[in-house]
Amino acid sequence: MIEAHHLTKKFGDTVAVRDVSFQVKQSEVLGFLGPNGAGKTTTMRILTCFLPADAGTAKLAGFDVADQSIEVRQHIGYLPESAPLYMDMNVSEYLSFIAQMRGIPGSDRAKRIKDMVDICGLGTVLKKGIAVLSKGYRQRVGLAQAMIHDPDILILDEPTSGLDPNQIMEIRSLIKQIGQEKTIILCTHILPEASATCQRVLIINEGSIVADGTPEELTAKAKGEDRVYVTLEADPSEIEAQLSLLSTIISFRQLQTKTRAALRYEIRTTEGETLCRDLFRLTVKQNWLLSELRHDTLSLEEVFMQLTTKE
Repeated sequence: MIEAHHLTKKFGDTVAVRDVSFQVKQSEVLGFLGPNGAGKTTTMRILTCFLPADAGTAKLAGFDVADQSIEVRQHIGYLPESAPLYMDMNVSEYLSFIAQMRGIPGSDRAKRIKDMVDICGLGTVLKKGIAVLSKGYRQRVGLAQAMIHDPDILILDEPTSGLDPNQIMEIRSLIKQIGQEKTIILCTHILPEASATCQRVLIINEGSIVADGTPEELTAKAKGEDRVYVTLEADPSEIEAQLSLLSTIISFRQLQTKTRAALRYEIRTTEGETLCRDLFRLTVKQNWLLSELRHDTLSLEEVFMQLTTKE
């Protein structure tokens, strides 16, 4: 559905996008992640025909962005970070205007507008001026304009930027619902956004793709070690002596607990699952009281930091 091959874009001496290649399948929700200035928005502007690439090619729905930009625009819906809204119109007038500009026949416009109102939850604000809407509702109107012509592909750039937690949850739920039928690129630097809505993640840094996979795959590839948390009731010197004998442990440290009787440890290991089994057998053998045994892998946030910082 989307194919990008060796895209490069420069602004003077600055290389904003450097030899970027990726594909997005039909009905896939792709998270396009990166820190500010990494090249996310520039890549999206190339894909949506707002900017020409200096090198490389891209096709959306089978059409080339350089040679068939009109056809590309007919098959995509684009919501930039600042939604393109006219503040002097009300919601109904604006959607009618967008439907007309998108070339939707007059006989079909009323139905398409109604569909967007239902999908995006705009029924209560249809006659309200866009200028008086909350930012959450403005984002909903922006999504409606992006989808009104029933495109195959949606490209959403920071769709929850500036929203409050309730509005963020609403927009995420809406994106997941839409993603069941459409191909979506969700461009964001907010990691929970990708974890909550995306089937696959691309991470871009300094203009280059540095990771590609599901959140689970990226975590598995990036982790150098696991962490295991265990809470026990036993003599601390006995616990630490036994932990020191386990070959899968890199290091451990005692953590604070709410009760003096319980001793909690954070353990670093390269074999989390194996260590959990060993610890369980050890607690049974030593007749210790076990109240916690938890294996933690890296979060997407930690993977992101590993891939986008020099430390």
